[in-house]
Amino acid sequence: MTTLHVISHSPFGDDRLASCLRLLGTQDALLLCGDATYALKPGSEPYRVLQAAGLEQRLFALEEDLLARAIPSELAKAVDYPAFVELSLHYDKVNTWL
Repeated sequence: MTTLHVISHSPFGDDRLASCLRLLGTQDALLLCGDATYALKPGSEPYRVLQAAGLEQRLFALEEDLLARAIPSELAKAVDYPAFVELSLHYDKVNTWL
């Protein structure tokens, strides 16, 4: 069963991102939104962790949140809200890390 994992909390405040990456299956995807997009700040430790995770084509970020925080989307594919809905329909379930 495939899962779209959604994280919205800053990777600098807790260990949700690390926990999620430990549980991420090979067919699962990760969507960063809100303050979680700070993980995509080049040069940061969360960025290096995401690079090492091998999430090519499975790492997404809400474009609106990237723009609001002036974060480039080199590592993740930027998606708008309609694309977020499409992603949620593509995977068997959605797990939001509250």
